[in-house]
Amino acid sequence: MSPCPVPSRVAYPWPPRANWKGFLRLSLVTCPVALYPATSESEKISFNQLNRQTGHRIKYLKVDADTGDEVPNEDIVKGYELDKGQYIEVSKEELEEIALESTRTIEIDEFVDRSDIDPRYLIRPYYIRPDGKVGHDAFAVIRETIREMDKVAIGRVVLTNREHIIALEPMDKGLVGTLLRYPYEVRSEQEYFDEIQDVKVTKDMLDLARHIVNQKAGRFEPEKFEDHYETALIELINQKRAGKLITPKERPRGENVVDLMDALRKSVGSAAAEIKPLKKPAKKTKKPAAGQKEMLMPIAGKKSAKETAAKKAATGARRRSA
Repeated sequence: MSPCPVPSRVAYPWPPRANWKGFLRLSLVTCPVALYPATSESEKISFNQLNRQTGHRIKYLKVDADTGDEVPNEDIVKGYELDKGQYIEVSKEELEEIALESTRTIEIDEFVDRSDIDPRYLIRPYYIRPDGKVGHDAFAVIRETIREMDKVAIGRVVLTNREHIIALEPMDKGLVGTLLRYPYEVRSEQEYFDEIQDVKVTKDMLDLARHIVNQKAGRFEPEKFEDHYETALIELINQKRAGKLITPKERPRGENVVDLMDALRKSVGSAAAEIKPLKKPAKKTKKPAAGQKEMLMPIAGKKSAKETAAKKAATGARRRSA
C-alpha cells in the first residue's frame, strides 16, 4: 500500500458548539453573545493505552477507594478534604445556588492598555460573536468602542464552574476574549531567578549578538512553522504500518561553550550561511500543511476526502452534460 496523503482537516458547514452563551454588557448597552474556542488540539496525534499482552485497550473504572466496588455516576458527588479522610460533600445543586452574575453576563469592568497585561496571566483565547439575529448593533458599538480607544476591555465570565477574568479585543467583525489567571495562580519569579549569577556582558559581545539577531530578523508568520515532533510521530507510525525496522536516531548533544566570543563570531558566520539558501527558493515556497495528519497512510478500504469530492464533482458534471 502506497502512502497516499489524506487531508486531515474537514471544512465543516457548521461551526463548533459554543462553550458559553449569555450577554455582553457595557454599562447599559447589552447584547446576546456566544463564546467559541479559538484553538484546537484535535489535529495532534493521540494515543490509546493498551495491554501489552493482549493488545486490548485499557478501560478505567470509578471505584470506591476502600471497598474496590465500582461506583455509578449518579452516586458520585464532589467533596473537599478538610483532614486526611475527612470530606465536606458539595452537591451540584449547591454549586448552582452560588452562581454569580458572570454565569450569564460578561460585564465590562474597565479598560486597560494591552502592554499592562503580563503574558504569564494569559490562558486561552475564545472567539466571541453575537448570538442570533438580534443585538448586532449593540455588539458593533461595544466592539468599535474598544477598537477606537485602542484598549483591552476587562470583564468576568463563568466557565467550567469557575469565574475567570476575560480580556476582550476586537478582531475583524468579532471579538477575541482571552481568559486570564488570578494573581494567586502565578508563581513568583524570585524563587527561580535569585540564584542566577550577575554577569557583566561586554559591548563586543552585545554587538556580535545584535548582529546575529539582525541576520535572523523577520516577521512572525505562524503558517511557516511546522510541528517537528508531530511530523516525527507520523513518520514513526507510517514506518510501523509498513513493517519497517525502527532504528533509533542519534540524539542531539549540547556542546560546552569554552570561548564565548569565539562562539558568537562563529554564530555570525553560520547565521549568514543559513539566510542565503532560504532566499533562493522563495518562488517555490512549500505551502504549509493544513494538518500534520495528512501525511498518514490511509486505512484500507477508505478514500480520501479529496478523492470523494472529485468523484462527486465529476458525477455532477456528467449528469449536467447528459
